[in-house]
Amino acid sequence: MSPFTGSAARTSDWEHLRVQLADGVATVTLTRPEKLNALTFGAYADLRDLLAELSRERAVRALVLAGSGRGFCSGGDVDEIIGATLAMDTAQLLDFNRMTGQVVRAIRECPFPVIAAVHGVAAGAGAVLALAADFRVADPTARFAFLFTRVGLSGGDMGAAYLLPRVVGLGHATRLLMLGEPVRAPEAERIGLISDLAEEGRVDETAVALARRLADGPALAYAQTKALLAAELDMPLAASVELDASTQALLMNGEDYAEFHAAFTEKRPPKWRGR
Repeated sequence: MSPFTGSAARTSDWEHLRVQLADGVATVTLTRPEKLNALTFGAYADLRDLLAELSRERAVRALVLAGSGRGFCSGGDVDEIIGATLAMDTAQLLDFNRMTGQVVRAIRECPFPVIAAVHGVAAGAGAVLALAADFRVADPTARFAFLFTRVGLSGGDMGAAYLLPRVVGLGHATRLLMLGEPVRAPEAERIGLISDLAEEGRVDETAVALARRLADGPALAYAQTKALLAAELDMPLAASVELDASTQALLMNGEDYAEFHAAFTEKRPPKWRGR
């Protein structure tokens, strides 16, 4: 994402999200607890636009995505999205589905790590938002359900058929996307769907601690690692090692690489600058 901006000012208020930024860590919270944070058209658009803004600013070095109330996110709102889409024509439906995919792309392509802090339900689109994150920290109460076939749609929604096999393998992904059955935290940990199982009631604290660790680290190295993980999923080995070589050559000419050597020599912790 280019850091160059036009004349529009940064958005200060988001109707569907609560955004907090402290020392390089952004915490983005879905704010419809009475609806288990069910997504609306506006919530999707806010997530898409917020991630684009934060990516351009380069002030964020890690982001936590969380849900308020009893759960992470129950997916698309049945009345405000499913009901509304029944009245849309094909062009409108394509615009909507492209927008949901743009949210997932924004999570995958933003230049900072994204940590999903999952408690309670993460269903449908909520499960895919968590899946798109770089890390999924889960409370023991967490349960994931990819419910798209249960409403008569393809399980491959919002990039789920691309991402899920790469996280849990094709066999588990086929089961989860075909049947839409819930996966509770212990099984999710066993199949690799979650990165860290937090102590009960401490998922937000655990996710923020991980975000703090990442934000205090070499931000440019993390950004390039994330970019390479995405780019090399579909590359042959020869192209991958060439891209790795080019990336390392650039980073070896950066300030953080030199700072590591200076800190090692002087027997002190590095002062990472993300350059």
